[in-house]
Amino acid sequence: MRQGPRWFFSGLIVAVAAACLLAPARAEDAAPQWRHGISTVGELKYQPGFAHFAYVNPNAPKGGTLKLSNDGTFDTFNPLLAKGEAAVGIGLVFDTLMKSSEDEVTTSYGLLAEGVSYPDDISSATFRLRAEAKWADGQPVTPEDVVFSFEKVVEHNPLFTNYYKHVTSAEKTGERDVTFHFDEKNNSELPQILGQFPIVPKHWWEGKDASGKQRDISKTTLEPVMGSGPYRIASFSPGSAIRYELRDDYWGKDLNVNVGQNNFGRIEYSFFGDRNVEFEAFRAGNVDYWFENQASRWATGYDFPAVKDGRVKREEIPNPYRATGIMQAMVPNMRKEMFQDQRVREALNYAFDFEDLNKTVFYGQYKRVNSYFFGTELASSGLPEGKELEILNELKDKVPPSVFTEPYENPVGGDPGKARENLRKAVALLKDAGYVLKGNRMVKADTGEPLSFEILLSSPTLERVAVPYANNLKRIGIEARVRTVDPAQYTNRLRSFDYDMTWYVWAQTLHPGNEQGDYWGSSSASREGSRNYAGIADPAIDALIDRVIFAKDREELVAATRAMDRVLLAHHYVLPMYYRMAAPIAYWDRITHPAELPTYGLGFPDVWWSTEVKPE
Repeated sequence: MRQGPRWFFSGLIVAVAAACLLAPARAEDAAPQWRHGISTVGELKYQPGFAHFAYVNPNAPKGGTLKLSNDGTFDTFNPLLAKGEAAVGIGLVFDTLMKSSEDEVTTSYGLLAEGVSYPDDISSATFRLRAEAKWADGQPVTPEDVVFSFEKVVEHNPLFTNYYKHVTSAEKTGERDVTFHFDEKNNSELPQILGQFPIVPKHWWEGKDASGKQRDISKTTLEPVMGSGPYRIASFSPGSAIRYELRDDYWGKDLNVNVGQNNFGRIEYSFFGDRNVEFEAFRAGNVDYWFENQASRWATGYDFPAVKDGRVKREEIPNPYRATGIMQAMVPNMRKEMFQDQRVREALNYAFDFEDLNKTVFYGQYKRVNSYFFGTELASSGLPEGKELEILNELKDKVPPSVFTEPYENPVGGDPGKARENLRKAVALLKDAGYVLKGNRMVKADTGEPLSFEILLSSPTLERVAVPYANNLKRIGIEARVRTVDPAQYTNRLRSFDYDMTWYVWAQTLHPGNEQGDYWGSSSASREGSRNYAGIADPAIDALIDRVIFAKDREELVAATRAMDRVLLAHHYVLPMYYRMAAPIAYWDRITHPAELPTYGLGFPDVWWSTEVKPE
């Protein structure tokens, strides 16, 4: 399962644990066995009737204002579309069928749905809605709403279309029941991921707005949308500010999965076009919370008075990454002919001097990424053995021979001698790929066409890495132009694969599944809106994705994932960057969090609260 917005993933969770499969749910054999939660690793921590999640403060005061910032803008409140820039925080307005637990791996519990059932072969899944679930206008949430939401999200959003490609239909099967049918069996991920898409009100979207105009869910809108979630859109300034208010009449405020959460009376977002200006707003006290993404600023930029006197607190929290594998990379677009040769892609890695950047720019705070599942047990290392080797041997004629003989290693730089040697290796690889140096330019030997490309970025912050990299490439005759565009343009270009090379971060869970096809599968390579940004289309990768999805147990899942990781690395599809496996956050003492944050998350803003509101 992939990581995503609150209304889509609610955390880093997927699938169904065999230990939690209770009994068949065949209507003809016996009454359905309803499960209050589902998990993929071990047994459920919380039993039926649990009071609240262990990581919340059930007595947290309600009220106060949380002031947040966001870089970029927004032009729609429609939560289902892939078009436009959806407003940050819009997930606060909507509930999903299930809600993730942040102190368990791949586990979720009923939110709109009080339970889920499925047969032993997992050929379908049925969700039973809570009788008390209501929309903000007081009407009940119905199976018709769920069916409508599912059909519209797969119709209008390519990411969901692929994610739910094995769900053939959704239908009302009882007064409060909705059943999803699958075209494949024994995919334990499907029941879980169906609990994660936003449920929207059919009657509202099929109605008319205040001016009498018919609403259209296929289009962007700045009409404040209605949901069943804890907050409503109270006010906004198009593209620059949004204010959400906690609903006193929220139907689920006393539900066990919500106790101690949704504590702020108001959540306000201000939008900025420049990250440095945004930080100054935090320094000035106009923003309450800051997630730092700049190593130099974290090391030297917090010497202002509010930090020194304790009004601004700083923490480095590893929790979000304990169950998250990271691949942050520069991504050459193989839809472009120049990047289709593996030797060219490998050469590009030799021109990247991470060690020098880590010393001069990052203050030694980062580690080089060497796996698509970096930081987890799913990352490949050394040479394949055991079950992983068995899986790779089945594909021996379809994968690079190096996966059996050479562990993947990134080039190591950090001093002039190593840097020169790495560039020599890059030139040698390019020569093997048919390029030669003529004068100061790297050109195709047969056509004279120069090796030249653009690196597309979404933030000026990334230029401090991309520009030195482009300078290194220039030393071997490659012209790399760095171009930073605004978030809206970047999103549109990314969706349409309109770039030579770009920068992206894939976040993986400990239970990868259907999303792997969207990341690396042949079927997603030409589908605009997918996250196959490299344009990977390889039969062996496709076969390994299937092995991951249909793994019979944890041992096979880990082995298949490591095998897939190893083959992806061997093809040099991306240029691995770096990551810091702790979240550097700063916040004003106007807000706080429980003493123990959830094991696998920050719980922000759900379990935090305002210190300016006194407990009742």
